[in-house]
Amino acid sequence: MKIIHTKLQGVYILEPLVYEDHRGFFMESYNKQSLEKSGLEYNFVQDNHSLSTEASVIRGLHYQLNPKAQSKLVRVGSGVIWDVVVDIRPESNTFAQWFGIILSEKNKRQVIVPKGFAHGFCTLVPDTSVLYKVDEYYDPDLERGILWNDPQLNIDWPVSNPILSEKDSNLPLLKHAENNF
Repeated sequence: MKIIHTKLQGVYILEPLVYEDHRGFFMESYNKQSLEKSGLEYNFVQDNHSLSTEASVIRGLHYQLNPKAQSKLVRVGSGVIWDVVVDIRPESNTFAQWFGIILSEKNKRQVIVPKGFAHGFCTLVPDTSVLYKVDEYYDPDLERGILWNDPQLNIDWPVSNPILSEKDSNLPLLKHAENNF
């Protein structure tokens, strides 16, 4: 597996080795030993799967507070997303900076989102499945988020009028968000 550093420390792009032939393909989407050999150690405890039936769906920007802050390993099973990671660690020299990347069933890339980062994505095609591992269990009392179009972040989303859940459309701006990591 190829590990690519991004401008945000701790956020990595993973490119798995893909073996293709006339039947399709095979790849290891996760190998704990391979990641550990590269210095990336996570104890993933839960797998999540979302399906968005429409293009232009934005989910996020989500995170959890301590003691249940989560690291994530995100990939697309089918479809295409614009995946966004935002550094929300106040002491970080990249605080409020974001990184975006296209993840798709074709490029098979994955992103590691460490604790202290908010995560969200926008579907670019209908019927998009996003799968991700987390290293802490979901806790609704510690779930938080940031509004997708926060002007302080100035994220370059591919849509201006997305489909949002009621909860996501009412998230606070970064300057009002809790960030205990």
